[in-house]
Amino acid sequence: MSACGAIRRLGVLLALAGCASAAPTSRTPAPASRPPEAPAAPAPRDLPVKPAPAPPAESGAASGSASAPAGSGVPLDAPSTSEVAAASPPPRVARGTGTPADRKLEEGDAAYARGDFAAAEKAYRAAALLDRKDAAAIVGAQRAAIARAGVSTDYNGAPGDRTLLAALPELKRAVTLDPAHPLAHLELGRALLVLGRADAALGELTRAAELAPSDAEARSALGVAHLALGNLQDAVRELTRAAELAPGDAERQANLGTALLAAGRAADAIRAYERAARLSPADARLQNDLGTALLAANDPARAVPHLEAAVARDPGRATYRSNLGYAYHLRGDLPKATALYREALRLDDKLGSAWINLGNALAQSGQLKDARAAYEKARAIDPTDPRVKAVMDELDAIERRGAAPR
Repeated sequence: MSACGAIRRLGVLLALAGCASAAPTSRTPAPASRPPEAPAAPAPRDLPVKPAPAPPAESGAASGSASAPAGSGVPLDAPSTSEVAAASPPPRVARGTGTPADRKLEEGDAAYARGDFAAAEKAYRAAALLDRKDAAAIVGAQRAAIARAGVSTDYNGAPGDRTLLAALPELKRAVTLDPAHPLAHLELGRALLVLGRADAALGELTRAAELAPSDAEARSALGVAHLALGNLQDAVRELTRAAELAPGDAERQANLGTALLAAGRAADAIRAYERAARLSPADARLQNDLGTALLAANDPARAVPHLEAAVARDPGRATYRSNLGYAYHLRGDLPKATALYREALRLDDKLGSAWINLGNALAQSGQLKDARAAYEKARAIDPTDPRVKAVMDELDAIERRGAAPR
């Protein structure tokens, strides 16, 4: 399984902040239905899925009830629905040469920076008509078109997107016209990442970083590509450099946290997420990511306030409630955890991890019949999910040992 799939299991999301991040329409909120990128694959060995713990005696669990079946971990990912205040300005394509074409590029840069992507695209295309061999004009026009369409900026966030697919041949043409143009390689690599083509993106982004070694977005996008391919140490290196180059950019810090968490460095990941949350305290996703990292470090007491903040700031996001439920579950508060799992499932009844966690909580309370029903719901959502098989096998073993269903 890829590292990105593993990371989504932990509730964090890779974001390709940068070129369009300064404008309010640059991030596309996930649809109200189940996020399309929520995977069903198991967590990898380096980030093991943790079983819900047996409650302490004072928690009110039925005497003699079995501990929860293993197999449930931190629930599925929860893409951001709030804006991150990105400190990195959008890169300019104008060269400052004063030619008529370059003046049009400057006009496009100004429009792009203020979020008027239609005007930016018009200016860039006018520049392209004045100089048909200028890679910068092509890059600017495609960058503006992608931003105007509101395409996701997340890795694998828009596979098959028509705007991105239409942009690819133009961006490849720009690279051919000017192989030493770093922004051409960067925009092509970014487009490939959003399409989910990390292998193809890696070469373009490596070249972009070679041509512009101090560009935070080039380093960040390259780190995301490495992470998507499971190259964890390379990802940490590049994302660390991106965070150093743009210390005031919340997305850079969050992406670094994602890589560190995948590499098993939970304490370092928490510090990166803390920096991101301080930079953008109103962002629900960052609060969720920080809380999830604390859960991965088995620190539910510290996780709860951040997860509660995520729920308060985005009450309609099912995964935030499920994550908060899991935190209370780890603390042994089964009634609270159960209530939160049920709330999450009322918001999204296709959230398989919430069904598994609900089943675990019910099993720990001795309600084995209801636990089985919850597990069956999870299995109906994804019959191939190995976590479901694990909990069902454990429940079968409990019942064979003579625990009476309730």
